[in-house]
Amino acid sequence: MGLQNRVDPGGAICFSSARGEFFGNRGGALHSADQRIVRTQKSRSWIVCLLEFKGRRRALMQPGRYTELFFLDEVTALAAGHRPCFECRRKDALRFAEAIGRSQGTEPPIAPVMDKMLDAERRRSADDPARLLTPSAAAALPDGAMIRQGDKFHSVRGGKLLPWSFEGYGTPVSFETLTPAPIYLATPPSTVAALRQGYLPAFHSRAWKPAT
Repeated sequence: MGLQNRVDPGGAICFSSARGEFFGNRGGALHSADQRIVRTQKSRSWIVCLLEFKGRRRALMQPGRYTELFFLDEVTALAAGHRPCFECRRKDALRFAEAIGRSQGTEPPIAPVMDKMLDAERRRSADDPARLLTPSAAAALPDGAMIRQGDKFHSVRGGKLLPWSFEGYGTPVSFETLTPAPIYLATPPSTVAALRQGYLPAFHSRAWKPAT
């Protein structure tokens, strides 16, 4: 089963033995001495990082140290409310901030400003009416945005929906396959705005790609 350190697109910290391609944290220790998750965040700074950086090695879930979290890909981490790390992913973090700035007609916001903005958006419940999408609005989302219908998540890519799981994405399907059930936006609106402004998140290495 593994440790409780895998994150789904809704931000839940789950048990899974599947390996992800990105790593991150939420500003501190979320686990107890017996490696159980006892809180969902330590600060508003939720970041997504590289799996490898400058040869650093960590023993997982050490007492009093920040909780290491793992994501299928950056698309999943962004949906969960994380943003690129300014240390190990500085170029991506700057591109993300620049895209948010363009979406708001401002200079690129600094990290604490983005953290405050994303924190407010994460606090909306999964079924908040503000997250509801019409089918046409869902189809108009940029690549890298994620939606939820029932307990299933899908990522948008190349005009298709990629069914999400901890192990990877399934075969792409069309938007017409969505049921009449409510469709909710999983990715925070500010992040979606950054995607519309050209920020390109990393999909899982085995995810379907549209023909070029």
